[in-house]
Amino acid sequence: MEDNITETDVKTDIALSEEPEEALFSYYKNSNYFKYLDEIRQRLYELVVVFIVCFLGGFFLTAPILKKIVAFFQIQGVTIVTNSPFQFLDLAMDTGLIIALIFCAPLFVFYVYNFLKDGFNKKEKKIFLILLPVALLLFLTGFFYGFAILYFCLEAIAQVNINIGIQNLWDIDKYFSQIVLTSVLLGFIFEYPVVLTFLLKLKIIKVSFLKKNRRYAIAAMFIFVSLLPPTDGLSLVVMTLPLILIYELTIFFNSFVRIKD
Repeated sequence: MEDNITETDVKTDIALSEEPEEALFSYYKNSNYFKYLDEIRQRLYELVVVFIVCFLGGFFLTAPILKKIVAFFQIQGVTIVTNSPFQFLDLAMDTGLIIALIFCAPLFVFYVYNFLKDGFNKKEKKIFLILLPVALLLFLTGFFYGFAILYFCLEAIAQVNINIGIQNLWDIDKYFSQIVLTSVLLGFIFEYPVVLTFLLKLKIIKVSFLKKNRRYAIAAMFIFVSLLPPTDGLSLVVMTLPLILIYELTIFFNSFVRIKD
């Protein structure tokens, strides 16, 4: 009778003899739970290191970066001023933060993919890897498009002020922050087709859904862009039009691929 006791029975008896806390710890120890925790901790540590390095780099490179931006936005009749001896320090902090976020965002996406890739099938991995460079291209397009639009808008605003007799003394902090913030946010907004395409490829949504809700999507674009400076009507239309065009291209591209398949 005793000879019929199997190894499974022995493990069961040992597990039953343990305290609940010890049994739970033993379960997680034998699984991949701690392995995943170690990997997450390691990736977070690397992200923090990269964030600090990029922040410090942006902080100490604020002067040449600012010089390039001021040279690019060299608008006749505008004088860039500072109203505090500590304003440049605040500006350097903002620059370091923005640069750190820009560099850490793609690294974060890569780490998330690397952590989840074992759960993806071959098709999903291929889609993800194709969309990554497309996302980078769209971000850069939106970023530099925002720069260009802001240049013409600021030039027009400065000319209007001169025509009505107002002197253009622009605060360096607000001037720089609004230019960079608007360009970065517009760059991120330009990436929404990547999200839509990924959801379409995973069959979470359909092209017919995008077509049916086109007017709501356009309304949402106008709302999002209206939150970005400058807040005049012309800038709102000019910055929203390429988003609408990208939305239509997303529908066309995914419809074409579906028909081809």
